[in-house]
Amino acid sequence: MHVLVTGGLGFLGHAITLDLLAAGHRVTVLSRGRTDRKPAPGADLVIGDVRDRAGIAAVVRTGSYDGVVHLAALTSGRDSLADPLTYFDVNAAGTLHLLMALDSVRGRSAPPSFVLASTNIVYGSQRSGTLSEDLDVRPESPYGASKVAAEQLVAGYAATGAVGAITVRPFNVAGAVDGIADTDPARIIPNVFRAMTGQFDHINLNGDGSAVRDFVHVVDVAAGIQLALAACTPGTHHVVNLASGVGTSMAEVIAAAEQVTGRSVAVRQLPPKPEPSHMVGEVSRARTLLGWQPTRSDLAQMIIDGWAAWQRLG
Repeated sequence: MHVLVTGGLGFLGHAITLDLLAAGHRVTVLSRGRTDRKPAPGADLVIGDVRDRAGIAAVVRTGSYDGVVHLAALTSGRDSLADPLTYFDVNAAGTLHLLMALDSVRGRSAPPSFVLASTNIVYGSQRSGTLSEDLDVRPESPYGASKVAAEQLVAGYAATGAVGAITVRPFNVAGAVDGIADTDPARIIPNVFRAMTGQFDHINLNGDGSAVRDFVHVVDVAAGIQLALAACTPGTHHVVNLASGVGTSMAEVIAAAEQVTGRSVAVRQLPPKPEPSHMVGEVSRARTLLGWQPTRSDLAQMIIDGWAAWQRLG
């Protein structure tokens, strides 16, 4: 397949590009032009912005893509509260522009496979327990709402038979690949590393750190997305969680990081927040529909890989 990966220079995008190339696919990475990273060797690079309808149409028209992995998005719930219009412009309208570009070449070849990377955030925070794809979405920020809108656009377009589509909802992506570390300031593991290397003087912990979340290795997410590309059937749309299915408390994350690295970290205990006590992804659909099984999403392994890449950052 010739696959277009939007946002392909990011943390997850790089892992997906490597996975697709290793499987023998041709990959073209779409980026807005960031200069701090280059695509993986063997991948092509095109510069473009999903907000530019004409520009994206030109990219699709000249590329002859058999598949699309759509990652390009803004991803901060907090930032989206201050700038909701930009979030809808990138995440919802950007998806619309990409689908319109595909529609402009409809019929020129077989319907392409389309994989949208959404987020577990769409389930909302007022749930606790195992989260299945059959739950109604409850977005609580413009970020979450914009991703729901993107999901609905993809589902509606797939229903016309123009594409086969799968929306994946990754949970808390961790680990590293090819020396690329996760640097997201909203995630606990990078912030623990920051505290260990002196960038922070402590790590904040809400309450006693007993809140449980689901962490999944970026390599496993990339493998799931490649399987999703292969599983797309024209005229259908499925939603699939990509998660480990294992719950880990915030306190356990810190303890595991200390054990793996041999470094201690100062913890500042904050008052408890009104947040779910237990949020873990149901992964049976990923197993049955995609034949996917996470193989690297052990907590210690994710921290080992992440720490090795983090040290390379200096």
